[in-house]
Amino acid sequence: SSSIRDSMVRFAQQFVGNAYVWGGVSLTNGADCSGFTQGVLANFGINTGRSSRDQAENGREIGIDAVQPGDLLFYASGTYINHVALYIGGGQVIHASNSTTGITISPYNYRTPCKAVSFLD
Repeated sequence: SSSIRDSMVRFAQQFVGNAYVWGGVSLTNGADCSGFTQGVLANFGINTGRSSRDQAENGREIGIDAVQPGDLLFYASGTYINHVALYIGGGQVIHASNSTTGITISPYNYRTPCKAVSFLD
């Protein structure tokens, strides 16, 4: 599982700098946050669901302090999940952030994560 996790992180990192596109699902031509995580995990045969809320429901919930590379972290406004990022290790996430920064790497706690899930064993 650690080799899949490492491969997933390496795969995701090649898209840093690509565009954020609201509603987008293309890793190369532009994705939104959940389109990005959906696309990365789909490359490894994992069906996450489309929206960040789908992904939060479909994964196996884990403790935020137990995340490993390849797991997903979710962020909310109040109780409404509105953002998802892929944990890459070292306290960092990769995510389709916004139209200014595009796909980028940030500290995992640049916002306070509200939930974490894994689609991996």
